[in-house]
Amino acid sequence: MLTKRIIPCLDIQDGRVVKGVKFLGLKDAGDPVEVAKLYDAQAADELVFLDITASVQKRKTLVELVEKIAKNIFMPFTVGGGIADLTDIRNLLNAGAEKVSINTQAVKFPELISDAAKKFGSQCIVLAIDAKLVQKTEGRRQKTEDKKWEVYINGGRTPTGLDALEWASKGAESGAGEILLTSMDYDGTKDGYDLDLTNMICKAVSIPVIASGGAGKLEHFYDCFANTGADAALAASLFHYGVYTIKQVKKYLKEKGIPVRL
Repeated sequence: MLTKRIIPCLDIQDGRVVKGVKFLGLKDAGDPVEVAKLYDAQAADELVFLDITASVQKRKTLVELVEKIAKNIFMPFTVGGGIADLTDIRNLLNAGAEKVSINTQAVKFPELISDAAKKFGSQCIVLAIDAKLVQKTEGRRQKTEDKKWEVYINGGRTPTGLDALEWASKGAESGAGEILLTSMDYDGTKDGYDLDLTNMICKAVSIPVIASGGAGKLEHFYDCFANTGADAALAASLFHYGVYTIKQVKKYLKEKGIPVRL
């Protein structure tokens, strides 16, 4: 059985790690290089670096910062934010990234996914999806099968009208090797992962899915793996602010029968 991965995430703004709630109210959480080194020492399975304002500011990801982080860690490293074309992807891979995460530009130009997969291999192309629940039954609890999630771009600022399940399926068919799925409704809330969203996306695609948004307790990681097909769970604030270490999460999961790499 494949081990489940625990992945810390560095949201980067103005060269610093930041974290907010539902993509708003961002607070400083440290120096990216030092935080990355800490997670490497804690035996994180991977690291995700997202330059969250690059797309909306129409600029490139901070390549020099990517190089600094890559030189200080030994775990796989995914970079996203401001990626516009194949040259950007090549530059980030050359800077030390093992994978790149594409969101805004993939929505605007879906052929970027297939072109990148052909050029660099599906294994290093991650389709990032920021999804928000579309409320269709006000005042009543929606059945899972009636729920619909909309894809947002530009760091959660711009709705696209795209259905998240349909977009995930299209992305997988186009050659993405993995999906980084963030629930905008649960992001930073510490209320747990959006199990309905995660499970529906996992069922819709045959590629690995990273669940993101909402981790606040050890139980939330277990619930994610026990109740969805997620291959990995990503978290930020509870690691950044020292609520738990990655080793504590993995030890807990191991004791609960979830296969992890200690």
